[in-house]
Amino acid sequence: MSRIGKRPIRLPAGVTVTLAGRDVSVSGPKGDLHWTHPAGLRVISKDGLVKIEQESGDEGGGALHGLTRALIANMVQGVAEGFAKKLKIVGVGYRAEVTEQGLRLLLGFSHPIDFPAPPGIAFALDKNIITVSGIDKQLVGETAARIRALKPPEPYKGKGIMYEDEQVRRKPGKAAKTVGVGTGAS
Repeated sequence: MSRIGKRPIRLPAGVTVTLAGRDVSVSGPKGDLHWTHPAGLRVISKDGLVKIEQESGDEGGGALHGLTRALIANMVQGVAEGFAKKLKIVGVGYRAEVTEQGLRLLLGFSHPIDFPAPPGIAFALDKNIITVSGIDKQLVGETAARIRALKPPEPYKGKGIMYEDEQVRRKPGKAAKTVGVGTGAS
């Protein structure tokens, strides 16, 4: 039995969990999320707590016990508070602007890149910091990773798109040789 899976999930004020068979629906002030949990587990919601239990006699449910609890906890946190990832744009001439459809990025290519916002994702821009926010933790992380993949930071000058707290390992460039190599002096 999973140590993480055994811990109950406390529901904040304004968040409700609805169970219908294997379908789990979480509603809160920021929106609604739905998920179907795997077979072999039982989700119980009562008295402001959600518990995940392994069904007796099912061997496969134990492997997904902690995962199921973590995913439902992320759903509860998402509809109550939301999630956000911050990306930093570094480079001369690199910039972004928020449009009606999503983001328009100028990253040193010959053309601007239009990045459409997936449903449930909002973009905010503060100078060179892009904030990707939403209620679905997986979708927020995936969207931030797709934006970063458009121009990952390069190791020599550190230019590109990186997470706000990311440290880029810098490499030294070619060093100029100063000791009479190739001058013919002996």
